Amino acid sequence: MLASEVARAVPAAQAIAASLGLPADDAIVLQNSNKLTLRLLPSDVLARVAPSADRSAWFETGLARRLTGAGCPVAALDPRAAGDVHERDGFVVTLWTYYASGEPEETGPRDYAAALRRLHTGMRLLDVPAPHFTERVAHARRLVADRDRTPALGDADRRLLADTLDDRSRAITGRGAPEQLLHGEPHPGNLLATRDGPRFIDLETVCRGPVEFDLAHAPDDVAAHCPGVDHELLHDCRILVLAIIATWRWDRDDQLPDGRRLGLEWLDRIRA
Repeated sequence: MLASEVARAVPAAQAIAASLGLPADDAIVLQNSNKLTLRLLPSDVLARVAPSADRSAWFETGLARRLTGAGCPVAALDPRAAGDVHERDGFVVTLWTYYASGEPEETGPRDYAAALRRLHTGMRLLDVPAPHFTERVAHARRLVADRDRTPALGDADRRLLADTLDDRSRAITGRGAPEQLLHGEPHPGNLLATRDGPRFIDLETVCRGPVEFDLAHAPDDVAAHCPGVDHELLHDCRILVLAIIATWRWDRDDQLPDGRRLGLEWLDRIRA
């Protein structure tokens, strides 16, 4: 969010929490991307705030309740908050349990893999409408084709991304691997190391596809602890994911800190 939006979003979240009997005198910004993530004190609740035009909050909270009920390792909504989604001053706010970090801070590959398997097992039990992973590819492909949206992308790099998105997407779908509901982006930034074990967050990225697409977002050594993985398919998925996230970094509206450097680094990895 822009600084001007943050200045309005923080008091909106504080007011909603206070109206539910959750004191929120202090707000600590934990993350600022397409959504603002806050730790509200002294009630110690985690608030996710988005502009009212973002309607994904209803989907995310409903899915979180179902996955929590199925015993999946995901972050839970704060049980003290009445209702799932709250609106105020042009923002939608959801209130989640704040998890203290566990020890160690990083989750090892074996525990990471076990958490992802548990998540996939629970997701297979749910009948939830979700986009196919190829819709994400199509969005990236449109960005590559739109020179107004990606003006700094050179011609050779533009061709590389376009070819990679097309070729790897066809290779993945052409293998006919089993598909299911996926987290969509279970990278380390979306995995909390809590005292109760690892928990996944940010369920708005859910999609359908082969489990290797999810595994492509995890550190490389996680795959060694996942039996039954198609490693050729995983390789294609890793390159496809690199092409998608590299494309996002060239979007003129991208606000990820150090995003352009990462975009260049990921282009070099694709070439390699």
